[in-house]
Amino acid sequence: HVQLVESGGGAVQAGGSLRLTCVASGFTLNTHCMGWFRQALGKEREGLATINSFSTTTYAEPVKDRFAISKDNNDKRILYLQMNNLKPEDTAMYYCASRPGYNSCVPKTSDFGSWGQGTQVTVS
Repeated sequence: HVQLVESGGGAVQAGGSLRLTCVASGFTLNTHCMGWFRQALGKEREGLATINSFSTTTYAEPVKDRFAISKDNNDKRILYLQMNNLKPEDTAMYYCASRPGYNSCVPKTSDFGSWGQGTQVTVS
């Protein structure tokens, strides 16, 4: 049974940083494409970053110089999103998602079938 649980969201001032964590159960990250997404109020869900089973990363243009996706070095169930220089427009619910396999791994919402419940990030 695949489950994803996000944590680490919160309220932060513009220019600040947060690190989001996603813990997977039912599988290990080295067999899946993993991604971070967000959805702001009244907007569609957008892809931010992905990391494949070989730890190759892909970023969406709006965040590529500020956000970093990574896996835990020791625990093969944990995914991170380091967010720096946060802006008010980063305010959204943030989700991690997974997709089994080794094919193309890009932050396209429709490619992902398993989702966490989300963690709220508010930047003021």
